[in-house]
Amino acid sequence: MHSRTTTIIQDPKNPGHTKTFTFDLAYWSHSGFQKDKDGVFISADRGSKFAGQKEVFHDLGRGILDSAWQGYNTTLLAYGQTGSGKSYSMIGFGANKGIIPNVCEELFQAIENRDKNQEYQFALLVLPQVRDLLSRIKKPGGLKVREDQQLGFYVDGLQSVPCENYAQIERLMEQGAKIRTTASTNMNASSSRSHMVITIQFKQVFPDRGLTKQSSINLVDLAGSERQKSSGSEGDRLREGSRVNLSLTNLGNVISALADAAMGKKVLHVPYRDSVLTKLLQSALGGNSRTTLIAAISPADICYEETLSTLRYAERYDYEYLLSIVRAMSQPHFAISIFWVMRSLEDWEQWIGRNFALCAVLPRLVRIPSLFLLQEQQMIKTFPHLLNVNEDPQLTGVLKHFIQAGSCDAGKAASNAITLQGLGISEKHASFTNSGGKVTVTPYGKCKVIVNGVPITTKTKLQHLDRIILGSNSAYLYIGFPSERGSEDLSRFDYDFFQLERAAAEGVSTDKLGAVNSGDGKADPSVLAVFQDYVKLMPLVAEANQMSEELKKGLNMELKVKNLASSDSRGCDLQKEVTVKVTHQRTHQVWIWSKAKFINRKFLMEELYQRFLDGEDSQVAQEDDPFWDPVEVVHLGSAHIWLQSLAYCMKFEEQVEFLNCDGLEEAVLHIHIKPCSPTGQARGEEDVVTDPVDLLGKRMDFQIRLVQCLGTKWLKEDAERGVQMGYRIYDLPNTLYTKPVWKIVNPQIDETVQFTTLNASQEFLNYLQTNALIVDLWGLQEGCAELSCSRLDLMVTGEGHILVDTKKISTSTSNQIPELYLKLLKLEQETELLRNINRVLREENVLLKESIERTSSSQQGERPDINQICTTQQVSYDREFARALKVFYQSINVARGQFLKLRHYKPPEDDQMLRPFVHQQSQMLKDFGDLLESSLWKLKNDVALIVKQKKECLLHAE
Repeated sequence: MHSRTTTIIQDPKNPGHTKTFTFDLAYWSHSGFQKDKDGVFISADRGSKFAGQKEVFHDLGRGILDSAWQGYNTTLLAYGQTGSGKSYSMIGFGANKGIIPNVCEELFQAIENRDKNQEYQFALLVLPQVRDLLSRIKKPGGLKVREDQQLGFYVDGLQSVPCENYAQIERLMEQGAKIRTTASTNMNASSSRSHMVITIQFKQVFPDRGLTKQSSINLVDLAGSERQKSSGSEGDRLREGSRVNLSLTNLGNVISALADAAMGKKVLHVPYRDSVLTKLLQSALGGNSRTTLIAAISPADICYEETLSTLRYAERYDYEYLLSIVRAMSQPHFAISIFWVMRSLEDWEQWIGRNFALCAVLPRLVRIPSLFLLQEQQMIKTFPHLLNVNEDPQLTGVLKHFIQAGSCDAGKAASNAITLQGLGISEKHASFTNSGGKVTVTPYGKCKVIVNGVPITTKTKLQHLDRIILGSNSAYLYIGFPSERGSEDLSRFDYDFFQLERAAAEGVSTDKLGAVNSGDGKADPSVLAVFQDYVKLMPLVAEANQMSEELKKGLNMELKVKNLASSDSRGCDLQKEVTVKVTHQRTHQVWIWSKAKFINRKFLMEELYQRFLDGEDSQVAQEDDPFWDPVEVVHLGSAHIWLQSLAYCMKFEEQVEFLNCDGLEEAVLHIHIKPCSPTGQARGEEDVVTDPVDLLGKRMDFQIRLVQCLGTKWLKEDAERGVQMGYRIYDLPNTLYTKPVWKIVNPQIDETVQFTTLNASQEFLNYLQTNALIVDLWGLQEGCAELSCSRLDLMVTGEGHILVDTKKISTSTSNQIPELYLKLLKLEQETELLRNINRVLREENVLLKESIERTSSSQQGERPDINQICTTQQVSYDREFARALKVFYQSINVARGQFLKLRHYKPPEDDQMLRPFVHQQSQMLKDFGDLLESSLWKLKNDVALIVKQKKECLLHAE
């Protein structure tokens, strides 16, 4: 933010590429701040551009209040990616109150200072999902949104509670937070996929004037706008976040339609009915209303795409209708380090309420007895207790479970002394014992209890500040006896601390992932991001497994870190990524889900599980079941075979390990790679070169033979499975796959493929010296489609060998390729034949010379003149043969020059010049062919004449 109205973002992948957006106001809240004595964030110095909560409320909140006093309906929308600071702007944290509490507080202060003859009625509605947080009775399916001719859209079944002052509202919201904290462990809809609507219904009555003003102040914290990869790119049939994305789209459509109407355009229909959100906001958006949009964005470069999307969403609306505010947010209070900024930002999103929609709070004098508060404070000072730790920091510490003297059971059953809710919590889950100045915890049966990141199965003594996780993800901090306590900072034991400790216990850390480079010692950002993903997904995977267990789906999910170096032919340690391995416990079928696909499925699992909790029918069609996927092939591992020997025309045979994503051996590959002749005959030692440059511009043939796969774990685990292998070398457009082999632990592959490069380029020779051939091992399961490759797109020689090291040729001339290549291949074959004839003639020449020498020595006394004549003629024949070869090589050099010239011509970009270019190329190729054919014909004739003369001489000599 270089000004109060301008936002400039820079593409991290292309630093020179920037985009500028202009709005009514722009705030920077990421850096340049300090705390005052009350804990409020203020500018660090006069030159700081930091904007705190006070500045935002001064610019926005007071305008909302002024509009409400005038009788207008006002709406403030907060939009942006999860973790960008929407909830912080709306709600705030601690001393840094957001717009909502400030609006409520100032509204009551203004009422107290107004004329006492006037009458005011005040109601507050908090609407995350269709749930009533003030009611302890949970209605299956939640509350319903209905329509009345006079009332319009309303929520059926809401209870109203009057309220006299702001302090009572705070107590009421604290009570609702406790209920929501407990309920959030029961339900699993993430805040990023739900909206929160807070509506303040404000009515002013003027008895002396017979006038009434009524307005609604709607403060809307919209669902996170993050986009997972689409179903097409992820191969997932279920579209991610369909309901939330649809509601955001519908909101945009409503506002666009209203903006068009305000500009005088003809609008036939405003689509309020398309979503529950727009139904509830109908009176606030249209007619007598004023609307403001806060677009919260993150300063992190990894969020560039989402930031751009958010700014475009805000820019979409007409400025005459919407006051657009852009705020770059971070959560400074929770920013432990640069790496954890994004993690801490997400905590603010959780305030929306993990599983609620439409909870109403019509406050009206709910007094929390002071006696109860005093009693709770006294118990805190006396007894050890469990303090809840929530992903949302505002819900952390809300629940306290006291462990009094003796034994007390904890679990889901209401009869327990400590009643717990949450995924994986059993009726009787664990027993806590307070005896002899110490506290112990003992799990019941196989119930899940984790202490300091380590699962326990027997009685375990607890120490002050121990971290306890019950069930899938219910986290608690143990506060010991008063004598054990000190002045510790409990805030460091936040949700992230629990998950980091859990990951470390599972053997996952930044060091083990290779986060620190050996050179400069700095952390690798890509590895840190993967570690962050791993820690973030850990509790989600635990919850998904618990839902699978309770719904009897039979799936087990586990996190895997895949090293993308396995797909790099240079063996570089590329960026890693987190995947989820899904195994069906009964059928042993396996799937590998990407992070995006798993998160998408998790949201859909939660919806299905919520129906199960509400007592509704949780049975769905197979294609709509988020726990189901069609059977697919599974990537088991990769083997790297270095190709340097080929660059020296040497054969090699190896047994190479297939390494899986954990870096462990999955199987062993037996492979042969050998240089060969065009006919497939192995090259000998005499063909070995000392410098790969000797192969430049020459034809190279080599064979890759996959012999056998040994000790395959995939097949040992289930004898009904099968395997296939696939590889792709250099510029080959498609992956080649072997035939599938089923039900054999050590499958015999024995498949050979010959490759040819007609003119080895320097790039290809460099590739052989520095790269490896990657062979992928794929696991087949019963019912999955086998892997196959279409060879129609591959170029082949006349013998059927696959061509590599071929330059890309324009598709416009693709119809010319077959004819050109056939001619080239034919010429290449004739040249090879000529080389063979030359070699045979030389061998025959040597044999003839030896024969003559033997004959001449045995008959030296009888016919000396014949030996002398043959020797003289032999020298003459050699001279003539050398002359013929010289003429041939001169012609070949001319032809080679023409061929190189032909290769360097590039197709024109202008399509109109393409036809003359093709004609010219064809003519040059014809001239080249004619020259080569005439040279070959002349050499054949010369050689034939010399051979004939030599045979006649020998016959005459005999």
